Amino acid sequence: MLRTPTGGAGNGAAGAGERLMSIGTVLTRLQDEFPEVTISKIRFLEAEGLVEPRRTPSGYRKFSQADVERLAQVLRMQRDHYLPLKVIREHLDAVARGEQPLLPAPGPQQEAADGPSGGPGDSGPGAAADPDRPTAARIGRSELLAAAGVSPEALAEWESYGLLTAAADGSYDAGAVTVARLVADLGRFGLEPRHLRAMRAAADREAGLVEQVVAPLRRHPNPRTRARAEDTAKELATLSVRLHAALMETSLGVRIH
Repeated sequence: MLRTPTGGAGNGAAGAGERLMSIGTVLTRLQDEFPEVTISKIRFLEAEGLVEPRRTPSGYRKFSQADVERLAQVLRMQRDHYLPLKVIREHLDAVARGEQPLLPAPGPQQEAADGPSGGPGDSGPGAAADPDRPTAARIGRSELLAAAGVSPEALAEWESYGLLTAAADGSYDAGAVTVARLVADLGRFGLEPRHLRAMRAAADREAGLVEQVVAPLRRHPNPRTRARAEDTAKELATLSVRLHAALMETSLGVRIH
């Protein structure tokens, strides 16, 4: 088993003379304890800011021993405490600040809320979300117009092409602000909403593929497996976005990042 670090977040820095490892070597070291880990998983954890390996001038990742130990700690916290990555990141950040936070442990109430028999009053992490219920993650129409800096007429046109969709109560997901701003930016290049319907359709198809993989996890009888559904969805979405960017680079012959 890998040694669990006592310090906080690693930044990819290596001590003088320390031998750095490739991502393949890191994978080999981790797989003894975590046989299901993959290179894609390591890259996803990096994208989520949970590890920061060094980069060679040609862009290859190089990991220190501290990076490997930090990855092991993240994976262990997922496996043993089935915590979401956000909670793990906050815990490790607190440790890096010199604090001594206790790991949140799932109690009976949380497991009951995560179960298939949860009722409408559930408020735990596993409770089913009502997409039409206003929450802190949703905004009103006026807030969206102000945040995105668009007119009501433009928003109505975008909605007619399916680029944005309001809930039954007229609220929007907070991500609608980003969508609205990007649609407006593309419009400055002459791309009209009707041109962007293909992007909307492609995104829906990709989301459908992710949902096919994640849906069985959400229905799994093991609460640990269900708790990992969100992280799995995020990992698949991240890989999908990266693939899309790589395909665009190949098609256009330009570097996006």
